[in-house]
Amino acid sequence: MAKPTIVKRRPGKSVPQGPIAFQGLPGAYSDLACREVFPRRATLPTATFEETFAAVERGKAVLAMIPIENSVAGRVADIHMLMPHATKLHIIGEHFQRVNHHLLAVPGASLKTIKVVRSHIHALSQCRAFIRKHGLRAIVHADTAGAAAELATRGDVTEAAIASELAANIYGLKSLRANIEDAAHNTTRFVILSRAPIDPGRRKGPVMTSFLFRVRNIPAALYKALGGFATNGVNMTKLESYMIDGSFSSTMFYAEVEGHPQEQLLKLALEELRFFSDELRIMGVYPAHDFRQRAKAKH
Repeated sequence: MAKPTIVKRRPGKSVPQGPIAFQGLPGAYSDLACREVFPRRATLPTATFEETFAAVERGKAVLAMIPIENSVAGRVADIHMLMPHATKLHIIGEHFQRVNHHLLAVPGASLKTIKVVRSHIHALSQCRAFIRKHGLRAIVHADTAGAAAELATRGDVTEAAIASELAANIYGLKSLRANIEDAAHNTTRFVILSRAPIDPGRRKGPVMTSFLFRVRNIPAALYKALGGFATNGVNMTKLESYMIDGSFSSTMFYAEVEGHPQEQLLKLALEELRFFSDELRIMGVYPAHDFRQRAKAKH
């Protein structure tokens, strides 16, 4: 029986000065999240998520802001395929960004002149009621900020873009309507990654732990591996599965739980998980965002 491989990560020091990378063009919601969390850091736009990870790994940036799920659209599919492979980086924080969509247009345009609206497919779907009410033709664009940038270049008063207020400021557009999203709860959750882990400790408020694991290919292995979290009262907030190298019999799981790995109950749960796992890797231990506590208070 193979012994599980456990990748241990030592606490790191504070993050050095330097830019924070994100995927997209300036004015993207990821850019907005970077500026809200780290207002004094320069932001580094990248074309793809792979390039975002690489920017941190190669030292072009010291942090990365990565969206992983949205309260309306669900998980960000590309990221959930990449995260298991981004094991050179460590999650050191999370951020919940309220998404406020704006209908952007060039100077001189109005709701009466606009016939077409362009944006990312998720932004269009999140503003479906507004688009239908005003009889606009929706055209899918690669991203929100890119749609805004192209609109500014074309200068067409019959077209609009759905993007952030930041994008309007960057590209010289005006907001015809603010907060046009259908759902008032529209929020994107980001994780912040760095080259070195930063352990917040056990006594500095609520903590989250993210980890990857692979269970043995035997009956009830997953059920038994997760049993320790239930019996020890550890709240698991996320569990995702991923196929490994095209195999239908070997699966990797990404999970998030409340608590610090050195707290007794979570420590016991992880020990039981290790017994049924071929591999366990801690992706990060980081402070829980206060959005979680506010959400619990509402319910």
